[in-house]
Amino acid sequence: MRRMRVGTEHTRLIVLRGNSASGKSSVAEGVRDRFGRGLALVGQDNLRRIVLRERDRPDAANIGLIDTVARYALDAGYHVIVEGILSADRYGAMLARLRADHRGPTHGYYLDVPFQDTLARHATKPIAGQVGEADLRNWYRACDVLPGRVETVIGAGSSLAETIDHIMCDTGLSSLPPLDI
Repeated sequence: MRRMRVGTEHTRLIVLRGNSASGKSSVAEGVRDRFGRGLALVGQDNLRRIVLRERDRPDAANIGLIDTVARYALDAGYHVIVEGILSADRYGAMLARLRADHRGPTHGYYLDVPFQDTLARHATKPIAGQVGEADLRNWYRACDVLPGRVETVIGAGSSLAETIDHIMCDTGLSSLPPLDI
């Protein structure tokens, strides 16, 4: 099978994963706000729950849609953050192909938050009334990192600002200007 290379040697691909309520969306939005225009946010929740209204299951349509949107944005010259729970067993193969096909630097981060912190953080979310502790316990996967040491694990002790700073510096986005898109 012929691989389709995506992006350029200058585009950044950032994969941000972790359990529910680990701070992924807040971090991704913070990085994009700090960087400015030219950074696409490909959110699993948006594509799976809003666009497709699909349950998270093996081989679901959202897996391909996340891949397609990320590739399209990279080919259009955007830096990309793919963020979501993105469990290793369901999304790992797609993420490995995307990583292998990207021409530029790719960085992976796993936000490692203990289950008790997940419960406390979830209680502050708008969906707390619709998603209970049993759901969270069912979804929770302790240290669900991708194989091959392709992710930096960021613990619960890292503040939102510290995590954003770390990702901005580590990916080189802090030294790049926003894109005129």
